[in-house]
Amino acid sequence: MKTIYKVLPMIWAVGLFGCSNDKPVSQKAVVAEESDVEVKEDFVSKLPDTAPTLKVALTGDFPPFSFQDNYGNLQGVDIDSIRAIGEEQGFKVEFYKETWQGLFDSVESGSRDIAISGISYQKERDEKYGLSKPYFFNPSAIMYEKSKLNIQNLDDLKGLRVGALEGSRQADVLKAMGDDIELTTMNTSFLSYENLMQGKIDAIVDDLPILQYTAKSHPDTKVIIKSYERDDTPAAQQVILMAKDNQVLIDDVNEGITKLKAKGVFKGIEAKWLSEDNTAKEATPVAQ
Repeated sequence: MKTIYKVLPMIWAVGLFGCSNDKPVSQKAVVAEESDVEVKEDFVSKLPDTAPTLKVALTGDFPPFSFQDNYGNLQGVDIDSIRAIGEEQGFKVEFYKETWQGLFDSVESGSRDIAISGISYQKERDEKYGLSKPYFFNPSAIMYEKSKLNIQNLDDLKGLRVGALEGSRQADVLKAMGDDIELTTMNTSFLSYENLMQGKIDAIVDDLPILQYTAKSHPDTKVIIKSYERDDTPAAQQVILMAKDNQVLIDDVNEGITKLKAKGVFKGIEAKWLSEDNTAKEATPVAQ
């Protein structure tokens, strides 16, 4: 790593001094304008001031992957993951909120070095961008209220009212089922959850971590969550996105992912943000 880091700062500089003039998301915030109480987050980098700093694009409104608490501090699976990789590999990170499409555009333009925001593997993305090794397993899953139904797989959704996130890969799969289901798409996963609780739909199909986090945030609600994609499903692998030609950075991030997996760090992050105390999760692989 010492030899590599003689080169890395120069290679990364393209992203660090791109055309964007916006400021990074602050990692501390004031409780209120009239208050002098400053709220600081727990994370403090142990790296020296001379360590390179990378610009990281994320949506910042996508729990449990990246979102802001009541004081404006960023948190979530992806926040902890990229920080851990940086600490392991010797680089600091600055976070920049982008739209979903902005994640890809900013990396392509060079104004951001990395994009991380629940990005799943796709062949088209792999051809256009530099994708890391998978660092998080993010399969699709079905949520429904406990004791009301017994859903084992996608076929059991036939004849039911089903909710999904507009534009998601799950919505595409459900649309392909045609008239076999009554599909309702929403702009946010939480709106689908509200519809489920209000009895407007019978089940939700979404990313497993999103459903787990939703259940964790509403412990009084008893639901069943069942994933149906195997751990070798390409689209269920979550990756970090970088410029296609920045092989040094891609290799460095991949090395960090390998090391942290061996240490069990990602398992710890998963345990921190996701809970199954009030859910039942079973893997039921189906053909896609």
